[in-house]
Formats: sequence, structure tokens, C-alpha cells
Amino acid sequence: MGRSGETYNKKEVRKKKEKKKKAKAEKREAKKNKEKKSLDDMMAYVDENGVISSTPPDQEKEEVDKEDIEIGIPKKSEEEKQGNKLRKGRVSYFNDSKGYGFIRDLENSNSVFVHINDVLDDIKVGSIVSFKAEKGKRGPVAHQVKLYEE
Repeated sequence: MGRSGETYNKKEVRKKKEKKKKAKAEKREAKKNKEKKSLDDMMAYVDENGVISSTPPDQEKEEVDKEDIEIGIPKKSEEEKQGNKLRKGRVSYFNDSKGYGFIRDLENSNSVFVHINDVLDDIKVGSIVSFKAEKGKRGPVAHQVKLYEE
């Protein structure tokens, strides 16, 4: 008596493979038969209020005078040109042993870094000082720091 070349397990594996192939072929056919959407169907428009719609917004075009268009970097204002003006601030933190601290600018309440090498007078936390702020590697840095005299 001879045995069949296929065992029960081999038959089950073959059936599973055939089933997967059939499912894959059916998906491929369904994809081919599916209607393709056009670009117009997928288009969305956003109006000036941020509302999304499928129709283009009806808006009047605003006339722009060509002399009003600025090309390039805008010119600096007088305030920006005088960036090295003397400022006034309060020392919010200062560590003598480490040699650095921070000054809170009284005009715009920005924090400015100060190093002990840029301090002309003895300063401590809470004292009001005058200084010149310059751009440093990590942000504004105070130079020529001295106690404020009215």
C-alpha cells in the first residue's frame, strides 16, 4: 500500500496559498475597475477666513500700486540704528563666584546676560544699573554696566 505524496498539513498550506492568491487577484481587479478621481474632484479651496470649500472663493482682486511693493530688506528705523543707546535695568540675578548674571531691562522687560568683565561698578541683586545691550552668540549681552545715577 502506497501513501499519497501530500499529507494533510501540506494540503492545508496549499489551500491557504491559493486562497491568498485569489483574494489578491480580486483586489487587483477591483482596483482596476474602480473609477479614478480627477484633479478637480480632489481640489479644495480656502477663503480669507480659513474655511475650506470645494468651490473657488468669489473675491475681488485688490489693486496694488507697484511703488508700494518693497523688494529686499526694509530699512532700519532710528530706534534700531541707535541699538547701542544707554539702557536702564534691574539686576535680577548675579553670582560673584561664577562671574555672571542677568539684568531685567526696565524698558521692555527683556532679560540681558552680563559677565563680570563688563561690569564697571560693584553690583548686586536688586540694584538699578545702566548698560549698553549688544547682540551676543546666544542673545543680548550687557556691556559697560555701572550703577545708575540720576
